[in-house]
Amino acid sequence: MKLYELQIEDNEDEVFAISLVESPAIESDFIYFDKEKIQFAAVDTEKKMLIGPILIPDKKILRIDGEGQPYHVFFTKETVARLAQNYLMKKYTDKATLEHDKTIKNVDLIESWVKTGKLDKSNNFGLNVPEGTWMGIFKISDDNLWNDYVKTGKVKGFSIEGLFSHKLVQASSETIMNKNIEDLTEEEATIFLEHVKTIIKKDNRYTKGQRFIEESYSDYGSAIRNNAKKALEWANTNGWGSCGTPVGKQRANQLAKGEPISIDTIKRMYSFLSRHEGDLESSTAYGEGCGKLMYDAWGGKAGLRWSRNKLKQLGLIEAEAMPSISSSYPGQAATIKKKKDLIVAPALLEPRTLGLK
Repeated sequence: MKLYELQIEDNEDEVFAISLVESPAIESDFIYFDKEKIQFAAVDTEKKMLIGPILIPDKKILRIDGEGQPYHVFFTKETVARLAQNYLMKKYTDKATLEHDKTIKNVDLIESWVKTGKLDKSNNFGLNVPEGTWMGIFKISDDNLWNDYVKTGKVKGFSIEGLFSHKLVQASSETIMNKNIEDLTEEEATIFLEHVKTIIKKDNRYTKGQRFIEESYSDYGSAIRNNAKKALEWANTNGWGSCGTPVGKQRANQLAKGEPISIDTIKRMYSFLSRHEGDLESSTAYGEGCGKLMYDAWGGKAGLRWSRNKLKQLGLIEAEAMPSISSSYPGQAATIKKKKDLIVAPALLEPRTLGLK
């Protein structure tokens, strides 16, 4: 799963409101006080107030992008401190919403601080939060809001609303290794190089001081190229619809052009074609679901034969067969086939985030 550090890179990156929500993204509820509850010395017993963490540093927050793909984000201690300072400097203390939907009034941030040591006043309220946490006390002057939402438990914590720059910290290697080199971001290029270094260091020839290059092969023949070309031609005319992933579409272009493919790609090719061979039973033409179209995009039956033989030739397929489940397209039942299964992680898409809950 991709992991992004949320950063402040320009004047537009900021927290511009704090929302009262039922399920805070930071998974920490606030404590509320009024004359019917246990009182603490630091809180006026006659005023309705809320205290709790606004933002916790280095805590992974699960998000879902526009394509339905999950990813994680987090803030460093330094970024949390800057956000807390900027929020006060920009006089946003009365900016509040309800469940990130409705703007509400009479909710004011009256105390704001960042925990810097163990002897922090947040301990007085039983809040065991890590150092670097942005804490806040809010005064609720709206009786209806207090009685209908806070006391009833309809809202339980704080959630920030803001706009932030994303820095990729960790990504699925499947996504990066299948991108064209010119399409890599700076962060992805760094991860790509680290991945290559790891592969090289694990190679016995590296430890022996020998020179070597990563093998690639283009001897897969015209049948595979033609299958990929036919799939591309049909998709260019009719569209891909819901079929395929960016990896599968890139593979079709690669095979149609007769480009050399690495051993790692051959393994993925064999894995995909082995697992999805059963799809051809229910999808015999390109217009019948995704099975036939994506199978040919990966080289078709000719691709299965070639990749299997190539891996045998290289000694990369074990003798015993492992059961695998083929077919995962919507509306198709899975069929069990005895195949040698190579498991790869699914690719994730680039997210953009506005508001955390």
